[in-house]
Amino acid sequence: MTILNNLMNDMFEKLADEAAKLNTYTGHMTLSSREIQGAVKLVLPGELGKHAIAEGAKAVTNYISSYGA
Repeated sequence: MTILNNLMNDMFEKLADEAAKLNTYTGHMTLSSREIQGAVKLVLPGELGKHAIAEGAKAVTNYISSYGA
């Protein structure tokens, strides 16, 4: 359980760092889904990144349909 927790924390750190770099490049003040998706594409290789983006989009859609925007 500890190993899996460390893996998830490490992945979160990598994605957050990459998204922050992308946000700096764009010059915007707010981190958007576009930067998160870009970070996922850069950090996760090939099909894994594509599946992660698809699952993330599905989760956001389910959240919006359940709780409203």
